[in-house]
Amino acid sequence: MKIIGDFHTHTIFSCGNNEKRRHAKGTIEENVLVAIDKGLKKIGISEHGFSHNFYGLSRKNALKEREEIDRLNEKYSDIEILMGMECNILDDSGKIDMEEDLIDKFDYILAGYHYGAKPTSLRSLLHNIDNLLFGGIFSKEYNTRAVVNAMQKYNILYITHPGDKGKVDIERVADMAEKTGTGLEINGHHRKLSPEMIKKIGDRNIKFYIGSDAHSPENVANFEKAFKIVEEAGLDVSRIENIEI
Repeated sequence: MKIIGDFHTHTIFSCGNNEKRRHAKGTIEENVLVAIDKGLKKIGISEHGFSHNFYGLSRKNALKEREEIDRLNEKYSDIEILMGMECNILDDSGKIDMEEDLIDKFDYILAGYHYGAKPTSLRSLLHNIDNLLFGGIFSKEYNTRAVVNAMQKYNILYITHPGDKGKVDIERVADMAEKTGTGLEINGHHRKLSPEMIKKIGDRNIKFYIGSDAHSPENVANFEKAFKIVEEAGLDVSRIENIEI
């Protein structure tokens, strides 16, 4: 078994417009060096989306990051370095915070729900509050629509930690993932997908990915907790897209 790539990693560029407010610790090159040391063929840098109130990638840093990744791809020939983004799913229309005039700068996009994303309306704000303060007891249907509609609207590589920070009907999410070819992430840091969720949807033709969600270089390709989830769920490892058997 060999891990092909880790597409969910963060760097110091996840800082909004304030470079002193860093959500992650390492530089792109530091993430790359760990990935090379661990034998990965690909490494994806996927900062938080533009509309995150605290840690979103700024427009200025998106351009700087593209230049840096292009430079490092020339420097390191034994690994492919990709620029992605962990977009925020903003409301139940499925809107995400990818800016159309910058989309060609990215090699792929991920999407997930985060507490810090800017609401698009009073209604979305109320659901954000419910998810944050009350565990989403009123928002499961809203959250499910948000994820399902995002998969319908956009070409998303995979949904990050589905069900974390906002409850979803995982079977409806899985139905749309199967129809659109969108992957679902097993994220050991957040324990979502959980073993129980995977057992509910394991019979569907879904693309599963494991993601480290690394916020420091040493955690790039650290899939130990994710593999425990896979084992608990009884999921065949060959079903995971970024693993080579």
